[in-house]
Amino acid sequence: MIGKKERAFKTHSQFSLEDLVPEDNFYRQLEAHIDLGFVRELVQDLYSPIGRSSIDPVVFFKLQLIAFFEVIRSDRQLMEQVNLNLAHRWYL
Repeated sequence: MIGKKERAFKTHSQFSLEDLVPEDNFYRQLEAHIDLGFVRELVQDLYSPIGRSSIDPVVFFKLQLIAFFEVIRSDRQLMEQVNLNLAHRWYL
């Protein structure tokens, strides 16, 4: 009799990216050594005080760093990689 694997995904209510990304991961080291808080101050005057909130400028800058380090030239490919890679999600 031929077997058939059933795909039953369980919902995990208790997991953390902190637990899933190793301590020696490149993006953990990058976060520990580079403080990007200056980015908000640098671009603050370029944003309007009214209207919809924008993407956090630090997150946008981190996305550009990921694209640089992973040699990603396409925004679509960058967003796909960020959705798939847990270390990227942790970094953002």
